[in-house]
Amino acid sequence: MLRSSVARTAATPDGHTLGSLLRRYPGAQEPLSCEPVAEGLLNHGYFLATTHGRYFLKHHLDGDLGALSRQHRATRRLGALGLPVAPPVADMDGRTVTVLDGRCYALHPWIEGGHLGGAALTGDRSRRLGALLGLVHTALEQVMADAPHPPRPPYAEAAADPARTFEMIDDLLALARRARPRTSFDELAEHRLLERRSLLERQAHRRPAPGSQPAAGWVHGDFHPLNVLYRGGEPAAIVDWDRLGVQPRAEEAVRAAAIFFVRPCGTLDLAKVAAYAGAYRGACGAGPGELAAAVHRVWWERLNDFWMLTWRYRLGDRRTDPQFPAAAALAVWWTREYTRVQDAFTG
Repeated sequence: MLRSSVARTAATPDGHTLGSLLRRYPGAQEPLSCEPVAEGLLNHGYFLATTHGRYFLKHHLDGDLGALSRQHRATRRLGALGLPVAPPVADMDGRTVTVLDGRCYALHPWIEGGHLGGAALTGDRSRRLGALLGLVHTALEQVMADAPHPPRPPYAEAAADPARTFEMIDDLLALARRARPRTSFDELAEHRLLERRSLLERQAHRRPAPGSQPAAGWVHGDFHPLNVLYRGGEPAAIVDWDRLGVQPRAEEAVRAAAIFFVRPCGTLDLAKVAAYAGAYRGACGAGPGELAAAVHRVWWERLNDFWMLTWRYRLGDRRTDPQFPAAAALAVWWTREYTRVQDAFTG
């Protein structure tokens, strides 16, 4: 799930830019059309048709060449192992990043497919999804063995401090109450903020202890339904590796399940979670204890997290508003059904 600052605007590349870009890829030949297909926080994406074929053109807004090199090397190696990825196309000099006017571009093959949320995933598909993520984690350990671990921010190891969360709740409450014209969303936000404050007051003693974080390894970093393309019911490509990094692997598995298998009412489909988690454990060798610790930390993270309301009230960005009702309800339901959720992940 994307949680960064609001994306900077970027215009669709013009004919001059596309011509300069494609001259570095002789096989692509001449551009025919270029249409936006995704406007993310870390990149913009375009469907690019040329006289040779179809491509996905990615404009990386941050332009971190070191991170892009890691991403591209990882996907090329994962593809060589048979995982469903879409590695970038190399130009005539073997490079996979083109810098034009200070902007970083990468050209990928166009992958036909669609997205499947949890409601469309059967029990068998849920198992295959868990096995796929487990395979990704074990394969990344192999293909990134020679890559130095990128630095992690100092706060990454510490669980959220409820005292700071209470301050955030007060700030967001004031903003929600001042909103004009007042809408049903503002009323729901106020209700959920008050509810969460009360819940945290009762649960503060359950803050994960220092050192409780599961073993870290290389992970995709943003594994959710919009980053997995399906074709004919089978995964065709895992895309958007912008958050590739070193994190607790089991936490990625739990976060992904909480996105794939959340229902609109804010509950998890625990039967599908169990199928997914069992296959994940089998594919990567993660034990029940590792999953249990990850479930606890992600649950605590959800209790203290208000990024969607921060976007709306502090940044004026309402793109995540539709996700808020289910996400806010999930934190409350998860607390009530904590043991059942834990059992689903640990088997």
